[in-house]
Amino acid sequence: MDCKHGHNPEGHHHGHSVEIKSLNAAFVAGIILNLLFVAVECLFGLITGSVGLLSDAGHNLSDVASLILAMMAFRLARAKATRNYTYGYKKGTVLVSLTNAILLVIAVIFIIKESIYKIIHPVDSAALGQTIIWVAAAGIVVNGITAWLFLKDKEKDLNIKGAFLHMAADTLVSASVVVSGIIIKITGWSVIDPLIGLLIAIAIVVSTWNLLSKSIRLAIDGVPGNVDIDKVKAAILSVSGAVECHHLHIWAISTTENALTAHVVVDDIEAMEPIKEEIKARLADIGISHATIEIESRESHCRKICEN
Repeated sequence: MDCKHGHNPEGHHHGHSVEIKSLNAAFVAGIILNLLFVAVECLFGLITGSVGLLSDAGHNLSDVASLILAMMAFRLARAKATRNYTYGYKKGTVLVSLTNAILLVIAVIFIIKESIYKIIHPVDSAALGQTIIWVAAAGIVVNGITAWLFLKDKEKDLNIKGAFLHMAADTLVSASVVVSGIIIKITGWSVIDPLIGLLIAIAIVVSTWNLLSKSIRLAIDGVPGNVDIDKVKAAILSVSGAVECHHLHIWAISTTENALTAHVVVDDIEAMEPIKEEIKARLADIGISHATIEIESRESHCRKICEN
């Protein structure tokens, strides 16, 4: 069997080329729209002293980072392997997600600090509520359009689906800022603004903690959260002829692909090739796309060492 993981590039080149160009255009449009909106929110947030706007600007800046991350993951996952990078650049998606999570933590610290300051020193601005309403309403439009850009492709790739869900959720966040603006306009309670800022910070912490913990786990080659190691071992031993499994290691190649190495003891060494192929097929069904299996007999030295 040819060890190169290649296929005929002529068969799908045109369709994939159109799809990649379309998705790249969606990512670029989404990034530009959100960057422009972040600039507008920062400007009016500084003019009015609105922590709600500034915190939402930080949150929308995380949208830009998430879109860039998804675009990078989309491209890096398709980069060809080289002599020095035999898995390509897929691990880069993990490193970027870890960086993104750390930056989000820094942003949350800033938002909390500013919100507490504004609670102690409230802003007295008659135009504050009106400004928040109009700027955050624009956020609903921007986030809604960006989510729509990924709507038709969201089931094709996990990173694209993540971008869509993130933008759809942030449409609701912007809606909550609009509500705070309306409350301030009606009641004059400007303290609502920093309180909304704290709520947004909490929302970011919740989502960031998940991203941070997963990124750290993948960065240090821990078992990916979507993989159950007991189920993996059961899948290997469910193959007829496989009697034992040890030296089992599972890690992430990228944010979407997992790899495995394992030693498998078989009762008939002559049947090792069909056993190996069946094991790989069953592992592929449960999310392990790259599997390296070392077949051993019952009398192997490695097995005896593991038993001691």
